[in-house]
Amino acid sequence: MKSNIPPVNFPKVIIVGGGFGGIQLAKNLNNKEVQVFMLDRHNYHTFQPLLYQVATGGLEADSIAFPLRKIFKGQKNFTFRNTDVLSINPENNSISTTIGDFDYDYLVLATGSDTNFFGSKELEHFTMPMKTIPEALNLRSMLLQNLEEALIEHDPVKKAALLNFVVVGGGPTGVELSGAISELKRHVLKKDYPELNIGDVNIYLIEGSNVVLGPMSVQAQRSAKEFLEEMGVNVVTGVTVVSYDGDVIKLSNEVEIVSKNVLWSAGVKGNFPEGISNDHIVRGGRIKVDRFNRIEGYSNIFAIGDVAAMITNETPNGHPGVAPVAMQQGKLLSKNLIKIINKEEPEPFEYFDKGSMATVGRNRAVVDIGKIRFQGIFAWFVWMFVHLMSLVGFRNKLVVFVNWIWSYFSFDRGTRLIIRPFNRESMTEDTSNK
Repeated sequence: MKSNIPPVNFPKVIIVGGGFGGIQLAKNLNNKEVQVFMLDRHNYHTFQPLLYQVATGGLEADSIAFPLRKIFKGQKNFTFRNTDVLSINPENNSISTTIGDFDYDYLVLATGSDTNFFGSKELEHFTMPMKTIPEALNLRSMLLQNLEEALIEHDPVKKAALLNFVVVGGGPTGVELSGAISELKRHVLKKDYPELNIGDVNIYLIEGSNVVLGPMSVQAQRSAKEFLEEMGVNVVTGVTVVSYDGDVIKLSNEVEIVSKNVLWSAGVKGNFPEGISNDHIVRGGRIKVDRFNRIEGYSNIFAIGDVAAMITNETPNGHPGVAPVAMQQGKLLSKNLIKIINKEEPEPFEYFDKGSMATVGRNRAVVDIGKIRFQGIFAWFVWMFVHLMSLVGFRNKLVVFVNWIWSYFSFDRGTRLIIRPFNRESMTEDTSNK
């Protein structure tokens, strides 16, 4: 079945995914002699760095999401369709979706990453990921429901399982999520749940390597761990998860923790439709691309952002899966597509690293900018400013800013509503084509 998109006179560029890279690419193709079609299973862009605040009740979902159609309002060469992409058909330059087939002259995969459970169906079923807004809302509902259940549970083992929070993965997401749960415990739960003994609430951060925030500087790693421990988080490094059955998580050091709240942030993998040859898939489930973000073996299919692995001597494992990489690749690819169309030589990608940062909690953050490293309250304000300015839409910036000001002075964290009760068995959320 062919799609109902009208024919065009210019080369057709299809972008799969409305994340940071896809948006940057489409914006920079404005007023160019190409027709841009964006496909995404959601009709909104998600600001993923703040998903953990949605999951812990600090922000509402609509404050970190922005309608894709509104982003490109007034861009005449842009068309959006809300659909799932099923497969790529390189042999006839088309893709198959739930609303029909689309022909393309140039195809760009900007589909981002998905949670990596490293092949464990058990972990995939029983742990909670946090890569999309639906997943963050599921996580929030689960945490609040378990706290409510703990109030009426008399069995001490079952009650402990409801009050033990285990975050697996010591990257930025795991560190920020652990810190946010700690702040909930210290500032919110004792007010919302006065019947609970707050001392019974335990937070664990499990990291397989010997440090948290592995890609950052030694100073940042050390400070982040110290901050977390000051906040009451049990940081366990050099240990991996052996199994989790929904009740007990077993670690490689033979320690077992009873918990109904295991949150998985231990890894990511590339997320893309079927149709790309396995010969071009490398470590982490990412697609190998050349210096122009062109998928090896294809002349007119490109990949940018988390899904792409540009293997060079300087980046043997590809670039980090962060928003600046995707945005810079999207911006350069917009120029290179025009050059390719005009039969000019494209420009190779060079990543400009603006630095890394992570927040641990109130007045606690770590920032690395080149050789400059700083931690503490100033780093926290820098983190807030950068993330606030990176949000899409003035309304979202204003809403998040007001929420942060209110939380800072009130020691509160938004409204903790169970809008839709979480039921693990009814989970059907598919995170493809974000």
